[in-house]
Amino acid sequence: MSLYQNNVNRFFDDFIGDLNVARRGGTRSSRTSNNTFVPLLDVHENENEFHVNAELPGVNKDQINVDVRDNTLIISGESKKDQKYEKGDTLIQERFYGSFTRSISLPPNVKADDITAKFENGLLELKLPKSVSTGRKITIQ
Repeated sequence: MSLYQNNVNRFFDDFIGDLNVARRGGTRSSRTSNNTFVPLLDVHENENEFHVNAELPGVNKDQINVDVRDNTLIISGESKKDQKYEKGDTLIQERFYGSFTRSISLPPNVKADDITAKFENGLLELKLPKSVSTGRKITIQ
């Protein structure tokens, strides 16, 4: 498939996704139902590590879990609605509340034991260091 065809297909996929958003409300790639959502991610790579940034606005650090299982990075937790709004009627609710989870497969060269995490201003920043290639030259006899 050509690059042009890939771009055209992506455009139509995004267009259809945007139509679905208009029908049900919310953000196309972040809401899955009324009580769950999927955090939006950016993943960057340089020669030494991968950087994963997850958008978690309104979530406290103690509401977030980060795990690595079976070579998969799993970000999960729960965002709770402020109790002061339990009485009365909510007229507009665009923020997400409920459980969330996001999983991404890790490449084999990630040092899972050395992953670090920092959470500030609604942004979870993970650094995933790369391991040095352990290949070896094979001598032909």
